[in-house]
Amino acid sequence: MRASISGPVAPVLVLGIGNSLLGDDGAGLELLERLRAAGEWSGAIEWVDGGTLGLSLLGVVEARRAVLILDAVQIGSPPGTMHVLRREELMKLRSGGTAHETGAIQLLNPAALLGDLPGQFAVVGIEPAVVRTGIGLSEVVCTALPLAIERAKSILDEFLLCV
Repeated sequence: MRASISGPVAPVLVLGIGNSLLGDDGAGLELLERLRAAGEWSGAIEWVDGGTLGLSLLGVVEARRAVLILDAVQIGSPPGTMHVLRREELMKLRSGGTAHETGAIQLLNPAALLGDLPGQFAVVGIEPAVVRTGIGLSEVVCTALPLAIERAKSILDEFLLCV
């Protein structure tokens, strides 16, 4: 049985995933903090640092109208490439796609099987350059952060129009 969320649930979830102790794998968590700090949004958004919690985040995703996942996205592009993946692209990938074991795809596939897939979802991420023990993002990933934040802002604004 999955954990359920008690109390009122914000319709839009912004979920950062990653491990800040593995270099660029922490890009999603850095994006989460910078986006939250830059935001001008109402209480219709819940901000969650999902770290490396993996499938235990299924209970956080359920009952949402929209989910924006921020993550390191490793799909073979040059390091520092900013990715925006929507439903179609994510479901085609089926596996992989993140720099760590359990990321957006590994979370959304079970949610789809359980019938808990949000109506709208997107992943904004940056292709990592360095995923190994160490604190701090590489220069190429840091350079990509502002573009990723701007894209995430526009997706949030889009999601909030439909809430």
